[in-house]
Amino acid sequence: MAANDMIITIGRQFGSGGHEIGRKLAAELGYKIYDKELLKMQAEHSGIAEKVLESYDESPTNSLLYSIVMDVYPSMNYVGTSLNQQIFQAQFDTIRKLKDEGNCVIIGRGADYILRDCPNLVSVFITASLDMRVARVAEYEKCSEAKARDIVNKSDKKRASFYNFQTEKKWGQASSYHLCIDSSAVGYDGAVEIIKNFVQLRKKGLGHTV
Repeated sequence: MAANDMIITIGRQFGSGGHEIGRKLAAELGYKIYDKELLKMQAEHSGIAEKVLESYDESPTNSLLYSIVMDVYPSMNYVGTSLNQQIFQAQFDTIRKLKDEGNCVIIGRGADYILRDCPNLVSVFITASLDMRVARVAEYEKCSEAKARDIVNKSDKKRASFYNFQTEKKWGQASSYHLCIDSSAVGYDGAVEIIKNFVQLRKKGLGHTV
């Protein structure tokens, strides 16, 4: 990684547009973006099937998944550690390697915590009003608002459980991140501009050439 390179991590509430904001941000900055691509990288690195990693994705625990994998991969050595720990370690190793890959945006997966010792890190959390998130999910999933609300609540709980279980910080709490943005207040484009401006200020604070 060059001295001026930056890593931007984006945590997000479900339906807040964090994924879209991350992709738009990466495109405007010319950065690489890593999201579901991480799963394929993990699978290649760890030897654990990609479908297994997709089922685990940002989940704290899954005993059913463990039993399935042990049936499919009985020769794999998990003595002394759980499957969740094995998968998180694979994820950890994959994300740690990204700090040497240059400018990039990483969506979710506790990347802000995994890279917490990286001086060129900018950690962001995207939130939005519940009504906006529910409406957005209802439109995307073509379901009722009641169903969308249930999806939002369960997804947020899943992400919070994963983050709180795997890190020493609290998911969605301002003190866990450098920057928190309400996308329902500023829109996706506004969120992108705020992050871009913050990155420039962060570079100046680090003594980088802007």
